[in-house]
Amino acid sequence: MLNLTTYGDQTDSPTLLIAHGLFGAGRNWGALAKRLSQTRRVITVDMRNHGESPWYNSHNYKDLAADLAEVIDTLDGPVDVLGHSMGGKAAMVLALTRPELVNRLIVADIAPVPYDHGQMQYIEAMKAVDLGKVKRRADAEAQLSDMLEDPILPGFFTQSIDIKAKKWRLNLEVLAREMPDILSFPKDLTGPFEGPALFLSGADSHYVKREYRPVIKQLFPAAQFAKIPDAGHWLHAEKPREFEAALRVWLDQSAASAT
Repeated sequence: MLNLTTYGDQTDSPTLLIAHGLFGAGRNWGALAKRLSQTRRVITVDMRNHGESPWYNSHNYKDLAADLAEVIDTLDGPVDVLGHSMGGKAAMVLALTRPELVNRLIVADIAPVPYDHGQMQYIEAMKAVDLGKVKRRADAEAQLSDMLEDPILPGFFTQSIDIKAKKWRLNLEVLAREMPDILSFPKDLTGPFEGPALFLSGADSHYVKREYRPVIKQLFPAAQFAKIPDAGHWLHAEKPREFEAALRVWLDQSAASAT
């Protein structure tokens, strides 16, 4: 089963399960999870081939959704599910294939469509890091900074380095091979998911275009849309307080409307 971290205790509010994006880990969401756990139990997971979770030879969204379902099956009742990017696609597939497990769905800056932007350059950059010279994260960040333009990414990627073992906590070979599946979205899904759904995106991001909304509404007819100003794809890292505030407002409003 996936490696998971639990924050807070079960309350009258539904548990919130958080699924991270490509090259991430549950620990990336620790600060938000701690703050949200004041009112509900929050569980972060390491997705397969990431963090401390098992490595597998496949990495498609049906498998990722099944992994999340396995976690939820150990809990009591349906949960709220928040997924970012790759984790958002996995969360959508979970909601469409196992709707009884999902109370409410929050999708952060991704849509149920295929994308053609590249991710292989990041895998090649991580492979190019000389781990033998890495004694602390800053050493790896310096190497990656010479290869990547985005100043956010070196610090993000190096959270997945095991400094002592001098290895990545990412199954880079499988992620590279499965990249076509990661960039795509399954077409043969049942649905729709009728429950509350929030598609929260960065105003400066191009991942959730207006022309994608008909596709989203077809699969998630109750979908609502919100944008965080001055934020890109990494909206939860770029604007953490604004992301948290938007999430809290929607969770409270959707809970009130259900009563």
